[in-house]
Amino acid sequence: MKATEEHTKVRAWMRLPSGKRLDLMNPDPHDWEHSDLSVRLSRTYRWGGESCWPWPLSVAQHSLLVLELRRQKSTEPLHAVEELRELLHDAEEAFLGFDCISPLKQALGEPFKIIEHGLVNAIWQRYQLPAWSGPAYIFHKEADHVAAACEAVHCVGWKRREVVDVLGIMAPVLDQDPLVSRYRGPHWSPWPADVAEARYHDELMRLCRSLNME
Repeated sequence: MKATEEHTKVRAWMRLPSGKRLDLMNPDPHDWEHSDLSVRLSRTYRWGGESCWPWPLSVAQHSLLVLELRRQKSTEPLHAVEELRELLHDAEEAFLGFDCISPLKQALGEPFKIIEHGLVNAIWQRYQLPAWSGPAYIFHKEADHVAAACEAVHCVGWKRREVVDVLGIMAPVLDQDPLVSRYRGPHWSPWPADVAEARYHDELMRLCRSLNME
């Protein structure tokens, strides 16, 4: 989705860790490095930064969790494109700078939606991601909802009943953290930003190399 004519008159440049600049109103798919996504997603936090651990939970770690849930649930190995799409499903938040909850998105209205969609489109163009098919999107949302339910209880401190009654999330709350089988460490512990950055970047580069898009 293109920004409105009114928005095109405004320039909102963001300086990225690599030194590149990204125009949030009219993002170019080539105006960031892979490392920019990794750094910024590791510093962008879920749940408004609230955490019952020493660290808040980053969007980078959440994205890896959703990917791991999809891998474990799938009856056959995911294609690299499918894995990349899962890894990047919230990547626009790297440039927005926060994880906006749905009720707030509605309150912010059309201007926010235009900027968000512009960033999503730029990311999908850059990484040549195909549109979600019906079944693939259903599987993705199932994993995303499970991740959210588990995060709410284990990382933030919501009660299980509140996840259903207050947050409206009907997904199961897992006791075991799927990421521990790959990265070890305490179950459901948010990672420090540098750890989240390195793990996200390693996964992103692995998938990009496998798809010849370095």
